Amino acid sequence: MNQNRFIEELNKLGINLSDTQLNQLDKYYCLLVEYNKVMNLTGITEHDEVYLKHFYDSITIIKTIDLKSINTLCDIGTGAGFPGLVLKIVFPNLAVTLLDSLNKRINFLNTVIKELNLQNIEAIHARAEEYATLNRNKFDVTTSRAVAHLSNLLEYAIPMTKENGYFIALKGNLDEELNEASNAIKLLNVELTDKQEFKLPIEDSNRTIVKFKKNKDNKKYPRKYSEIKKNRL
Repeated sequence: MNQNRFIEELNKLGINLSDTQLNQLDKYYCLLVEYNKVMNLTGITEHDEVYLKHFYDSITIIKTIDLKSINTLCDIGTGAGFPGLVLKIVFPNLAVTLLDSLNKRINFLNTVIKELNLQNIEAIHARAEEYATLNRNKFDVTTSRAVAHLSNLLEYAIPMTKENGYFIALKGNLDEELNEASNAIKLLNVELTDKQEFKLPIEDSNRTIVKFKKNKDNKKYPRKYSEIKKNRL
């Protein structure tokens, strides 16, 4: 997806980027490729593929929610910043927290944040289940893209999410994981409010976005990491 096609596809989603935002994405891409030479950030480095499979794919979250009306967002297991850092560039109104368990990635993200002069965004080195115990009911939206099994993601994300807030997962094929997460959905007092299935432009690969609403906080969760590994929801 070259930049012209990227702009065209975003226009279909109702997004019009400024020259500043386009330049920020281009600089982000350059830093990603540069730092990927010395650390494992992504297996995708070709320009058009990054714009399709990382940048555009991250932005498709807006198929389920209007991010212009959201204040706080946490990206769990953000990796190289997908989708959280991309969303911050496209929706500068967001106060974004990028969460990852690998400090090398956090260092990279802080470099990008500094180079792009982004404000009201932080990158935090922590396990999601540990971070959640100290940051309950903090975010309007929590999200994660292709990180872990949905049942575990719910257990990490929902405690951080405000009551009446949302957890949104971006995945490929999700039907099996949804079925296996039925117990977690019940225990965590959430409901599935939206499911969007579509294909990425150009390559036609399958994508699924699911949106869960948190109805009430269950203070039994998150459990300790050792317990999660031993006894999954």
